[in-house]
Formats: sequence, structure tokens, C-alpha cells
Amino acid sequence: MLPVSFCPTCFSCMCDMAAQYLDIGEDGEPNTQHDELIQHLKGFKDIVINNCHGGFGLSRDAEIAWLERSEIPYTTVSRDDRHSTDRWGPHILVNNQHWNSKDIARDDPVLVSLVQELGKASYGEHARLKVVRIPADTEWFIQEYDGNEWVAEAHRTWK
Repeated sequence: MLPVSFCPTCFSCMCDMAAQYLDIGEDGEPNTQHDELIQHLKGFKDIVINNCHGGFGLSRDAEIAWLERSEIPYTTVSRDDRHSTDRWGPHILVNNQHWNSKDIARDDPVLVSLVQELGKASYGEHARLKVVRIPADTEWFIQEYDGNEWVAEAHRTWK
């Protein structure tokens, strides 16, 4: 029997209980296992970023794989000139509109699994993709400089 009562299905109660028993060690020092346990209970979120100058982008094979795994119907049409089609591949249309992989949510589970599975084969022309793991309860956004990206925690800003 636990020394405190909590709802077994209430996640915040579990975190509160863990904090109560792990926050401060017996010697009065912070318990290093506290943060690890809390994050384990809350979980993590994986996010895909571009890890080099250039910009986020998927290879044509990764784009097609994402559409198929996401069960999104698509068509392809040749570009106006053959050399562009040879270099860039055909245009991808979704709902008769040009589609771009940059519109995929970076925490999309299908995207994350594709990048993990395909590795370098998932990289677009000027991209080196990386999966970054952050705490699940973090409000985040992607920042970049010259195409090189990182995940930042959202906080209040005034101008």
C-alpha cells in the first residue's frame, strides 16, 4: 500500500507522488534520479530537424514513402522540361495541388520513423536530418540559421 492516495489513472498524481518521494535526498541534496523519473513518466517527443546549413528536405523516395504510409492519395506529373524532371523528379500532387514535404509536422510519427529507418536515404539535396528527443510536455518550435535548425522551448517574448 502506498503512503499517499492517488487516482491510478491520473498521470499528474503519479508525478506529484514521485516528486514527493524523490525531490530531495536524505542528505538534503537534490536527488539526481528525480528529473529522470519525472521525464520517464511524462514521456518524450521526437522531432526531425535539419542538422546542416542548407535546409530541411526529404529525398523523393522518402516523400513517396511518407505519403504511402500516411495513406494520402497522390499523383505525379512531369515537370515542364525533361532535365528538371531528371534532376528533381516529377511534381507530386495531393488533391490536385503541388505538395511539399516541408509541410509535414516535424513531430509526425511517420516522418520520425522514416528518418530513423532510412537514415541518409531520407535526406533531401541539401539536408542532413536528425531526430531530436525532448520532454513530451515541452512547448517547442524550430529555429534556424541558414538552414541549420535546432529545437527551442517556447517562452514569453515582448517587443
